[in-house]
Amino acid sequence: MNKSKIWLSSPHMGGNEQQFVNEAFEANWVAPLGPNVTGFETDLEHYLDSDVHVGALSSGTAALHLALILLGIQPGDEVLCQSMTFSASANPIAYLGALPIFVDSEPTTWNICPNALEDAIKDRIQKGKKPKAIVAVHLYGMPFQVDAILAIAQRYEIPIVEDSAEALGSTYQGKKCGTFGTIGVLSFNGNKIITTSGGGALVAKTKELKEKAVFLATQARDAAPHYQHSEIGYNYRLSNICAGIGRGQMQVLDDHIALRRGMHTFYQEALKGEEGITVFSEPHADYFSNHWLSALVIDPEKCHGKTREDLRLAFEAENIESRPLWKPMHLQPVFENYLYFGGKVSEHLFTNGLCLPSGSNLTDAERNRILEVLQRFKN
Repeated sequence: MNKSKIWLSSPHMGGNEQQFVNEAFEANWVAPLGPNVTGFETDLEHYLDSDVHVGALSSGTAALHLALILLGIQPGDEVLCQSMTFSASANPIAYLGALPIFVDSEPTTWNICPNALEDAIKDRIQKGKKPKAIVAVHLYGMPFQVDAILAIAQRYEIPIVEDSAEALGSTYQGKKCGTFGTIGVLSFNGNKIITTSGGGALVAKTKELKEKAVFLATQARDAAPHYQHSEIGYNYRLSNICAGIGRGQMQVLDDHIALRRGMHTFYQEALKGEEGITVFSEPHADYFSNHWLSALVIDPEKCHGKTREDLRLAFEAENIESRPLWKPMHLQPVFENYLYFGGKVSEHLFTNGLCLPSGSNLTDAERNRILEVLQRFKN
């Protein structure tokens, strides 16, 4: 008998999503905009618990693209970008004809390294190419070193695009991720902690900035009785139907976070005291990760020669999905000719790290299957 697939991170419905979607159908609000969009934005603003303004968009990538446009990024400009991330953090830089400059991670949070970041800024300024923005990511839900990165950005007067696509609900010193940068970005892709099927959001510090983002996201249509356009626009707005899913998901967001964090605890307990295997965890109490994905790093020298690939294949043999950590952008064929600052931290993490099944809807039986693989691997 074939064992059912255990996914890395699958959608988890809360129960009330259908109600919001049905209301949209009953009112014939199946057009791109409608009350669910406004309601979802309001829900997010209240949840972030900060003086921010949220624009719901078709994807996190769209939000990143618009964030760079709002910051005035032009062809030939240089934008600093965390190397260890999903390609969507870097691709919008290329959309605009700008040049990504990649920066290594530090080993504590796996996020952009303050020392390497400042080295990159100093180098580019010395060469007459001051970077126009910094794309910093909260990887797998873990906040980056907020104080250090914000201090550097302020010192050199460079705005931050805060890629919080993986970190909805994570906090640093009690403040929600997505609210630290000049502009924040969220994602509601199908594998995220909550989903709208596909979708994202831009988090702005002012109402005017949000309105500009929404204007650009709705084809930049001028205020006229006819269709008139003075700027290039985009079809980036979230649909009223998808926003209805999001409204239902917001009702269970904190529950999903607790369940994801429970999976992290599960792995900590399963691998407690295991030499050569480190579960990715918060460095101290200032950090609160939603643990969107739990992950570990394996040191083959301390683990009897066993590697993360051995563990990945062991999971695969049991029809359990796991995945290597993000391959750094400076190692990707499409970006390998761009500048990179830092050492080998992100490369080491990619070589030795593995993302583990982390869904908020995993059953006890599925956890037992995962545990059996881990126990065999350890022995």
